[in-house]
Amino acid sequence: MKNLPIYEALAQAFAAEGVDTHFTLMGDGNMHWASAMKNLDGMGTFSARHEHCACAMAMGYHLATGKVGVASVTCGPGFTQIMTALTVAARGRVPLVVFAGEAPMNAKWYNQALEQPPLAAATGAHYISAHSPQRMYQYVREAFYVARHDRKPVVLGVPYDLQKQPLPDIGEYQPSSTVLPATERVPPNPRQIEQLVEKLAQAKCPIILAGRGVMRAGAAKEVEALAEQSGALLATTLLARGMFDHNPFSVGIAGGFARDIAHEVGAQADLVVAIGTSLNYYTIDGGNMFANAEVLQIDTEPVGLRNGMKAADFYLRADAKLAAAAALEKLHARGKVKASIRSAELARRIAEEPADGAQFAIEPGLLDPRRAIDELDRVIPKDYDCVSGSGHQAYFHSTMRGRKPENYHAIRDFGAIGNGISLAIGVAAAKNNGKVVLFEGDGSLLMHIQELEMVRRHRLKLLICVLNDGAYGAEIHKLRSDGIDESGAIFGRTDLAAIAKGFGLRGANVNDVAQFKPLFDAYQAQDTAELWNIHVSDRVVSPHTRRGMGRGHGKM
Repeated sequence: MKNLPIYEALAQAFAAEGVDTHFTLMGDGNMHWASAMKNLDGMGTFSARHEHCACAMAMGYHLATGKVGVASVTCGPGFTQIMTALTVAARGRVPLVVFAGEAPMNAKWYNQALEQPPLAAATGAHYISAHSPQRMYQYVREAFYVARHDRKPVVLGVPYDLQKQPLPDIGEYQPSSTVLPATERVPPNPRQIEQLVEKLAQAKCPIILAGRGVMRAGAAKEVEALAEQSGALLATTLLARGMFDHNPFSVGIAGGFARDIAHEVGAQADLVVAIGTSLNYYTIDGGNMFANAEVLQIDTEPVGLRNGMKAADFYLRADAKLAAAAALEKLHARGKVKASIRSAELARRIAEEPADGAQFAIEPGLLDPRRAIDELDRVIPKDYDCVSGSGHQAYFHSTMRGRKPENYHAIRDFGAIGNGISLAIGVAAAKNNGKVVLFEGDGSLLMHIQELEMVRRHRLKLLICVLNDGAYGAEIHKLRSDGIDESGAIFGRTDLAAIAKGFGLRGANVNDVAQFKPLFDAYQAQDTAELWNIHVSDRVVSPHTRRGMGRGHGKM
């Protein structure tokens, strides 16, 4: 269209990339583009109350859909607000495109002017300064190409005054799909498959550890069959939680959030075959999860050094599905294996023993968070999407069983609290079915509780379960361990249910697990988001935190 303003042309280019939803907080630098996006047919527009939250919502949308998340902020102070969000996306390898305004190019002075590219670079994000009208389409294509190909956040910075100029005649937009390389699955090296099979056949206590690479490759069936053939136990990373919960010899999550039984057999393991996982610090619990095992990594991008530690002893670069299938075929032909770890007694213990058997004295009127989660696991249907907040409380709901890994959403890579509500909003916007539950802590939720207004305004339905210990949980336990006064980390149990009601949502205070079933029945029968303020004891220390304090917290 002749004389189309650049901001409108850019909005149409985003739509040509398959964008159907974006999250924004308007300011001078992005208001024209955001309005043009809002007016596109079929475009979902969600207006946040904080720039960080707009970006985190876009990340949640990606987690739920696999699509590139799209957010928009203004220049200067609007941009500086998203430094944590960009870092989280970069560390978590989340494909995200942020349309950011820049100060007007022709203004002699502008109060919100700021050199934005260096700040983006410090977070690990890719920054594109879109200053040439003739190259506007190239900038958008590059942004989506980098986000998709490199799996990282990209900021597209466009000066405020330039956006309002007419777009030159530069032809039709060519989306990033036209330049993304089409590649085939990477087959395994046959000699290395022989070596893998030999190691599996000789191992007495092998464990096959599956990560999200197995999910992306659609390889769960082949990996489980390989474990059956080899007599290995199964385990997953946190983000692949639940993949093999149906299998009696799956010990669940490996690493910091592992069950007691998983740590026990992990110490006995003599071989770990890690498939589709980067083997980060938390998955191997700082090197303590499989201390006596030889570790073999199968991945399309194997690494020798991960988080300051040797990642594995043997590396096989291959697609998870092809590698597992090839190993299964060879192992089947070989026949006999030496694995002896599987037994009826072990299967019983996996099924019946609690995730964490430690005992704590619980104060009257408060709940043990582990028992609260046990009951929530019984009450909330297995098809709900579960969104995990961060902080000390994040361990407890990780013990829930029988839920698909595709329905579990978390980003742990920067250790930032305060993201849960925004991630959940992004998932709820994508699913639009009311079957989304956020598990969060009180301190983390209060960082961005203003987004409850946005939930009400956009009529999103989700359930928010807050484990409220009246404090910053990790800090009080560490301070107590050090013998230091913890009162600075204790704030009291805020009436979060009343706050939710103040925003026009539903809320309830919970201090008895018997409340959950009737509350959930009532939640399902109506169409408004709801917050449960669950009063839990601050005496229950997660096993991950206990082990960290025992080793000396802060020592990596």
